Amino acid sequence: MRAVFANFFALLLLCAFGSVVYIWSALEERLERHKRASFYPSLPVDLSVKTFRALLAVQAAQRLRNVSGVPAGSVDGNNAGDKRSPQPVKLGSPVEDGVFWSEWLEGLIPVGFSEDYARAWRGEARTQRIVQLEPGCGRISNQLATFADGTKACVRYGINADQVQGETLTYYLAALLGITNLPPLVLSQLDRYGEQWAAVRTRIDGLQWSDRAVVSLTAWVPNLTGVVTPASLRPDSGGLRPVREDFRNKSTAELVELVQWSDLILFDYLSANFDRLVSNLFSLQWDPRVMERDTSNLLRTPRGDLVFIDNEAGLVHGFRVLDMWEKYHHTVLSSVCVFRRRTVERLRGLRMRGDARMRLLESYRDSEPLSAHLGFLSDEHAALLQDRIERLYQHILHCKSRYRPS
Repeated sequence: MRAVFANFFALLLLCAFGSVVYIWSALEERLERHKRASFYPSLPVDLSVKTFRALLAVQAAQRLRNVSGVPAGSVDGNNAGDKRSPQPVKLGSPVEDGVFWSEWLEGLIPVGFSEDYARAWRGEARTQRIVQLEPGCGRISNQLATFADGTKACVRYGINADQVQGETLTYYLAALLGITNLPPLVLSQLDRYGEQWAAVRTRIDGLQWSDRAVVSLTAWVPNLTGVVTPASLRPDSGGLRPVREDFRNKSTAELVELVQWSDLILFDYLSANFDRLVSNLFSLQWDPRVMERDTSNLLRTPRGDLVFIDNEAGLVHGFRVLDMWEKYHHTVLSSVCVFRRRTVERLRGLRMRGDARMRLLESYRDSEPLSAHLGFLSDEHAALLQDRIERLYQHILHCKSRYRPS
């Protein structure tokens, strides 16, 4: 009898041990799934009840997955990634002629999305059938589209027409300035029974998208990561100045990124886009560490190209709420006194001719068949754009007078 009890007790111990192992394994598996989900979220966060600034922003975790479509190798460049080194620069001063990035450094800057690539992508995107729509491009009203050939694009269905219009006109403004950091963009008109959209008709109905609405398609780029604002562009620094000692310990890769940042700040000032560095500056009043985290709507490719995404706050809405944000725009612009020569030359041409409205309209109208459906800048906003060109050019002249070579 004693042997029977001993065997029964041993059996109970064995069952208890097995249960512990099973529970522990299940917990471990759930923990691992949680860790994976933390880095690769599969669903977007619904931002519909938050402020307009939050509505425009892409969640930082989602940026790791990507926001905007094409294979990484499709982004044109000049092999700048092969030339960069983590070692301090030894090629001479990164600045020349007072306030311009030097010629040798300009030679290392990625081409980004070249005009030829963008033109080819837009031609394909206008005719390709869309076979799938799914979350993956920020807020729920945007969708990640898969074309019949397997390539992808972000579809922006704006909360209002201002957002699609702002995104589109900002893209063509970048082209006028020669800034190639924005993924290619085209407009499309929703047609549930048309060839391009018919395969996703059920999904469109579920999203409650209005038929005949004009949406934007933006090339989706994989493997993008977040970008933290460089120390020299934070409020507690002296700014990005054309002073050699400020660059003494900078690596080539850091300098290449700073060149792109200088373009970004000029570009955001012109378009009055408050949803990038300006919004971070605004948030400092309650979040003193905001500058240490990723900058909204700015991403980096594995080889170091900066990608300016989600520019829907620019021009139209940015001009409409300019009074609220202007002091922050001015502060950010004042932090930069070194520029790309090419960008300044393009800006100088727009200033001398005073024809920014006409040239932007021509570029937009000639390149985009649906431009008439989406509309253009009001006369008031067109005048604001020309005024900001003048203000920006005066800032550059001020920097030249301050740092003119002796």
